[in-house]
Amino acid sequence: MELVRGRYRYRLVHRYPAEHGGGANVVGEVGSVAELERLLRRYAPVGLADLREAA
Repeated sequence: MELVRGRYRYRLVHRYPAEHGGGANVVGEVGSVAELERLLRRYAPVGLADLREAA
């Protein structure tokens, strides 16, 4: 979750390993947990229960 333009947004991001040049590709950005769950179902083989907070 990030603060973007004054509002909190959830971003689904695919991060590339350093050996492949690093970087990230934003797959989608949503404003609610329900929308995030739908986005995950569409693009990822994981659900909300599988996520953990990044350090």
